[in-house]
Amino acid sequence: MISLQQVQLQRGAKVLLDHADLEAFPGQNIGLIGANGSGKSSLFKLILNELQLDGGELQIPKQWRIAHMAQELLSHERSAIDYVLDGDPHLRQLQHKITQLSADSDGCGSELAALYADMEHLDGYAAESRAQQLLNGLGFKASDDQKNVTDFSGGWRIRLNLARALMCQSDCLLLDEPTNHLDLDATLWLEQWLARYPGTLLIISHDRDFLDNVVGRIVSFENGKLINYTGNYSAYEMLKADRLAQQQQAFEKQQVRIAEIDSFVRRFKAKATKAKQAQSRVKELERMEKIAPAHIDSPFTFTLPVSEKISDPLLGLSQMSIGYNVKNCDQKPIAKIVIDKVNISIHPSTRLGLLGPNGAGKSSLVKTIAGNLQQLTGDRTEGEHLKIGYFAQHQLEALDMEASAALHIQRMSPKASEQEIRNFLGGFDFQGERAFEVITHFSGGEKARLALAIIAWQKPNLLLLDEPTNHLDIEMRHALTLALQLFEGAVILVSHDRHLLRNSVDQFLLVADGRVENFDGDLVDYQKWLTEQKQIPEMVEVSGGDDSGASKKEQRQLAAELRKQLQPLNNQLKKCERELEKWQTKLSGIEDQLADADIYSDDNKAKLKQLLSEQGEVKARVDDCEETWFMATEELEALTAQIG
Repeated sequence: MISLQQVQLQRGAKVLLDHADLEAFPGQNIGLIGANGSGKSSLFKLILNELQLDGGELQIPKQWRIAHMAQELLSHERSAIDYVLDGDPHLRQLQHKITQLSADSDGCGSELAALYADMEHLDGYAAESRAQQLLNGLGFKASDDQKNVTDFSGGWRIRLNLARALMCQSDCLLLDEPTNHLDLDATLWLEQWLARYPGTLLIISHDRDFLDNVVGRIVSFENGKLINYTGNYSAYEMLKADRLAQQQQAFEKQQVRIAEIDSFVRRFKAKATKAKQAQSRVKELERMEKIAPAHIDSPFTFTLPVSEKISDPLLGLSQMSIGYNVKNCDQKPIAKIVIDKVNISIHPSTRLGLLGPNGAGKSSLVKTIAGNLQQLTGDRTEGEHLKIGYFAQHQLEALDMEASAALHIQRMSPKASEQEIRNFLGGFDFQGERAFEVITHFSGGEKARLALAIIAWQKPNLLLLDEPTNHLDIEMRHALTLALQLFEGAVILVSHDRHLLRNSVDQFLLVADGRVENFDGDLVDYQKWLTEQKQIPEMVEVSGGDDSGASKKEQRQLAAELRKQLQPLNNQLKKCERELEKWQTKLSGIEDQLADADIYSDDNKAKLKQLLSEQGEVKARVDDCEETWFMATEELEALTAQIG
């Protein structure tokens, strides 16, 4: 087992662990929770011997093989399948020894036979098949196996890191936010895989449904201590709520939370007979009254105000084709339709969750609704007072890294007072002077909170949220859920966080096979649908008659034609990345010069003016490159989905 006894760990002036104890036994699945910066990732580094203790004792069995999911984006000129296989070092060592002995004419036959026996015992001959299954489960297409690691975007490289960790035949597996870059389908698959994992599992996660389905014990980082709770995350909430409910100091804040939830339940119960998911949400909200005290010490206390004027309907899409204009092998522009014949009417009361396989077009649909992607055909009818708030991961990169959170708000509302901005940002836990610090060194979670704060400040009446919970901790997710419940405008949500979906929407749309249709069911029904979809190819293979061969031939020909178009897009992406790196380097050089205090002297006014002008031009170049990169990535994913 892993044993921590009276462990002390300090990073700089901050004490992370103060005489903390923990025991993790073989076969246990343990979820680690706590605020960002509380020490969860540092505990992993202790176990991996990347950090040294400041006090106490850490014991790990010497023979244990420990696998972990790397967070860094490594560049490897290796194929995806080889990169994943490298995750099993014992397998790779055996393969290397067998190759060496086989090439040596004087090699010992008995020694080679022993190595083959070891390979058999390790199930090494099925290793490539296992690696392919991992890639498939995590959303990669069959054609991705031989692509270089460097050809994948950052999120997909993180998925490769996860597949590599799962490939290792380990005694202990450390996973740090494994669902952050996964869609719902891959998250469901990962849950099933982890349920069969025989070793000790330590998971850092802010996805409560994922924790509920995977772990049987919670370890909470609280004030430098490791507090054990038996059961999954829901059980932890109940246990913690019982403890905190006894504290008189918490009573008033608890009542405010319960009143908010009661108000929403009263408003929502009228719709409870409309759909299965509506009924499940009411049950969930009733349960939330009981667990509300578990979150009374949350640093987040924000709402999502709606614009004063609202149209009904807000937006209508009619017979719309959604996709991209790309060039074929002859460099002629052609339209690549991702979703066809889309008909959606969005009203102020609309609460839609988008479901569907990776690459089916959910993000493309949201971008089109937001107006960031021009539809190929069809009509778009906007209400007079439509006001959209759009959150997507790439918008975090669009934030001004040299500006503070307060300055971002101030630019939108120059007449807003400093105290008004302070109060508003305080609800998103940008307290005191933190609100006035430049965001260059903000964490991913802080940038995501700022992006949400900017949206909230603008008071939209239609919220478009594409994976808003990536990088957010549990308390922020909880606060976002409450805020969405009280939001009086329309919501369209793409998320792998089932708890957020279940409590924020009352209708699901299924985006699959080039269509958008109402999904008559809840998230449990969607999981059943996924299972059925995975069985379809096997059923076709067994029952295929004379027509199936012709159909498969046509599909292969179509896939081959589409694959020809992948290379130009890959080349475009690489060229764009080179351009982006060039302009970012130039921008960095300019900003280094602007950081020199001497440049602001009277003697350097001309040079300062020139640098500021160049800075604006280069920033525009960077923005153009980033936009081109995102568009090319979407086109590539859409094309790959058609091939898959």
